[in-house]
Amino acid sequence: MGNVWVMFAALCAMMGSANTSIAEPISLAPVAMPAISTVEVRYQSYNIEMAEVVGGNFRKPYDQKSGKESNKKSLTPEPTPAPPASNSGIAPLRIGQGTMFQLRPPINLTDARLRKLLTALGPAYVRVSGTWANSVYFHDADTPAPAVPPKGFNSVLSRSQWKNVIDFARDVDAKIMTSFAISPGVRNAAGIWTTDQAQALLTYTKSVGGEIAAVEFFNEPNLPTEEGAPPRYSAENFARDFAIFRRFMRAEAPGVLIAGPGTVGEGDALSISSTIMPLLTTVDIFAATAPPRFNIFSYHSYPSVSIRCALTGQGGQTEEKEALSDEWLARPDQIHDFYLHLRDRFERRKPIWVTETAAETANAACGGSPWAGTFLDSFRYLDQLGRRAKNEVKVIFHNTLASSDYGLLDQDTFLPRPNYWAALLWRKLMGTTVLDAGRSWPGLKLYAHCLPGHSGGVTILAINNSKTQTQSIELAAASDRYTLSNPRLDDIDVELNGKVLELQANEELPALQGEHVPAGYVELLPASITFLAVAEAGNSDCQ
Repeated sequence: MGNVWVMFAALCAMMGSANTSIAEPISLAPVAMPAISTVEVRYQSYNIEMAEVVGGNFRKPYDQKSGKESNKKSLTPEPTPAPPASNSGIAPLRIGQGTMFQLRPPINLTDARLRKLLTALGPAYVRVSGTWANSVYFHDADTPAPAVPPKGFNSVLSRSQWKNVIDFARDVDAKIMTSFAISPGVRNAAGIWTTDQAQALLTYTKSVGGEIAAVEFFNEPNLPTEEGAPPRYSAENFARDFAIFRRFMRAEAPGVLIAGPGTVGEGDALSISSTIMPLLTTVDIFAATAPPRFNIFSYHSYPSVSIRCALTGQGGQTEEKEALSDEWLARPDQIHDFYLHLRDRFERRKPIWVTETAAETANAACGGSPWAGTFLDSFRYLDQLGRRAKNEVKVIFHNTLASSDYGLLDQDTFLPRPNYWAALLWRKLMGTTVLDAGRSWPGLKLYAHCLPGHSGGVTILAINNSKTQTQSIELAAASDRYTLSNPRLDDIDVELNGKVLELQANEELPALQGEHVPAGYVELLPASITFLAVAEAGNSDCQ
């Protein structure tokens, strides 16, 4: 095992919280694991909210200190002003409004650290969308953008801000996904959506050498009033507007993939209730007289709501003590199964993208958890990647890249959070061919993909989500072991094989080196995440 693991086990014993008894070993044969699915090379992707690009009110982190200044998380955010009034006549982000926002400047997409860290995660998709995108005005001129949005819009996107998105995406090998404004500012006297703003954005993007790879018509259309659509916006209204949008895209950008419907808040016990806000269902949208048709079936997955929602009387919060439970990790399966059934019913054989997901819901339901930026959330992050890859999802977008508690990077310093390191190991070790690693067990989740760059190679991801039980697996071949751990699960640091991961003095990423493990038994200590790269597995589906 090596001294690192002996020291770690001793530390757990000192904490008095770990039972080091070993569960019955599970034998795994990487050579015989059959391929069961594939994902895109850009499977692991991320969101940059339009609110980040243009600057605006965004969910306030629970802990305003960044980096290593503080590991403590206050469960109650300090009061902040409500989002400013706009010219649209629409008040988005109503749930919990006025208590938990902060005004943030536009994200600096030219930052060298940011670009270096995201280049290491490429190739990927970057989705620039969210609630603010539904009512943003694109100022298609090189003159200064107006200080106040035109009537019918909530915010302003300048050419330079969008050019920064284009340059960022090109430099970090990320293809752009976005959505368009649908607020009163882009509607004619009859309330019908018009193409002017979408045309301006597409034309400018092409003029500066940019490319949009995929679009959703607008963000979360099943919450139309909350998302900027006119009052009493119906499924028939959506179908009418979408038909205009689809004809427009076919004429002006025929190579761009159209994803949708991009709905949220359905499919489990925490589904959004129509008593909380006006709600269309996905079935409503597809039951319209002329139902929409998509290239990609997309949905948003949020398995719980933030504890901030307790301030508004909305239930469904998940406590920190539940974050490693089998029930919590499996909860996204209910949402996925719900949408998978609808895909098969209405858009059979279309690829599935999860275009937003995180530990907690974002703007629509209070946003983030106190532990979203700690090692504790990395179990959910990697488990969800493993689960969805096995279940027909081709691309999954983490929300967000660098905002509030749930960003991969700290929003002020762009320093990596534990989920960034988890994402980096996934990028390095998990290829596009998904293998059947067998069943997962209570306290132990198992996934396998082909190992990139090694013909016949296999990587096994073993997540020991038990805080007390040491697990054990048996491998017939030698492997390189990469174990993420920290005896303090609520810490902002994470260790790789016992060494804290951090940027080097020259801003370079550390070398991610595995520890060689001979064939035989491999112990998985409590509350740890282990990648086992079996380069010589000889799996015929990984040739």
